[in-house]
This record gives sequence, C-alpha cells and structure tokens, in this order.
Amino acid sequence: MPIHLEPAPSFRDRLVATERPLVGAWICSGSPIAAEIVAGSGLDWTLIDGEHSPIGLESTLALLQAVAPYPITPVVRVPSADPTWIKQVLDVGAQNLLIPMVNTAADAAAAAAATRYPPRGIRGVGSALARAGQFNRIEDYLQRAHEITSLTVQIETDAAVQNAREIAEVDGVDAVFIGPSDLAASMGLLGQQEHPDVVAAVERSIAEVRAAGTPVGVNAFNPATARRYLDAGASFALVAADVSILARATEKLAAEWIADQDSDERASY
Repeated sequence: MPIHLEPAPSFRDRLVATERPLVGAWICSGSPIAAEIVAGSGLDWTLIDGEHSPIGLESTLALLQAVAPYPITPVVRVPSADPTWIKQVLDVGAQNLLIPMVNTAADAAAAAAATRYPPRGIRGVGSALARAGQFNRIEDYLQRAHEITSLTVQIETDAAVQNAREIAEVDGVDAVFIGPSDLAASMGLLGQQEHPDVVAAVERSIAEVRAAGTPVGVNAFNPATARRYLDAGASFALVAADVSILARATEKLAAEWIADQDSDERASY
C-alpha cells in the first residue's frame, strides 16, 4: 500500500514563517555535488539557475534530488515565462519557481496562470506520472497544488520598476525578486549595479512591493550593498554563487601561493 507524503514548506511558507531575512546562494555550475555542498551550508535558500547556466530539465531534477535531504529551500529559475518550460519544471518536482523578465502586471498574471491548474490557470495535468505529486503519493495534489507551489517573479528593467506595485499585487504572485544587473543595463548603465541611480531604483522597488504587502528580495554580491537593501526592507537576498565562491577562493590561493613562489625565485637570483 503506498505511503502518503507531505511536501516541504514552500518558499512562500518560509517567508511568512520567519522574522528575519532569508539569505541564500545561487547554483549556476549544474553540479549536484556543488549543490549538495551549498545545501548543507546552513543557508536558508538556494536558487537553481536555469536561465544563465548550462542547467536544463534533467539537470534541474538532479539538483533538486541533491538538495532534497537538507533543510534548505530550493527555488528554480526557468529561462523564460514559456508555459511549457514552467509545466515541465513543475512536473520534475520544482516546488518554488522564479520567472525572469516580468515587466507588467499582465506578465505576472500569465506566469501565475502557468503555475496553476484549471480553472485557476492553464497548467497541463500530468501529476499522476510526475515527481511533482511524488507519483500520486501527495494526497489531493491536484486540488492543493496552488497552495503547495510558490511563485516569485523577477523585475529587472526600468519598465518593471515603474510597474512594481501592480506586479506585486497580482493574485498568485508570492514574492518579487529584483535583479540589479539587467536593471542597470536597461537604464543605460551596463555593468554598474552599484551606480547611485540603480541603487535608488532598487530601493524604490523594495518600497513599492512592500507597500503591496508582498515579500521582496534582491541579488547583491557586495556585502555592504546587500545589507543596505536588507535594511531597506528586503525579505530575502542572494549574496553569492557556487561558481563565484570557487572562482574567488581559487584566485586567492593562486595569489597567496604562486606569488610567494615567484618572490622566492626572484630572491634566488
């Protein structure tokens, strides 16, 4: 006789249940080992990035399986708001989605519809065969899916900043995530995430989303900037990535050890 399973708390549940900001890191490498290391770190959440990485559908599944034993909440960013991508990622077991490049309330409503079964939305029904419902071991999954699944939408253009409050008020949007990199680019400030105008736009977005009563988060690898945004009211943040941690740590090793060796070689002449 099959056992009945209960899903883990969603990202929405985590945000509601905590009185402090949730801090996390990206998984961009596609490596299940790296994902497992991040998952056991004590961080609150991790973003599995299917937009700017080699991570596809099957590797998303492998990464979700790698982090599942750990008390970290995985969020999966899909490449676009294409309902087919959303359907497939949900069916392989992504409980929490991040949809990029949401510029209007209509964009947000379409994303929400893609995560929900009819009559609430347009998600295709295949849960009996899918990991999403633990292969029919989550009781009443079809009726509960909209409660089990969380949706975060990403605002990352100047146009989206203008519409931030309306986006945050859309039914089915559980949180809003701000992407300063693309925001800077859309403002004509490519690569200048720390520019005062970009920082002001992020802080304006935080205020507008909070005014709608919706949790808001941000990406910020600069610790001082991340703390500034958290102090401004951000409920969650990404402050590092598996690939950047490895890159900076190995560069530090090279600077310490190879520089010392070079100094020794010069001293011997």
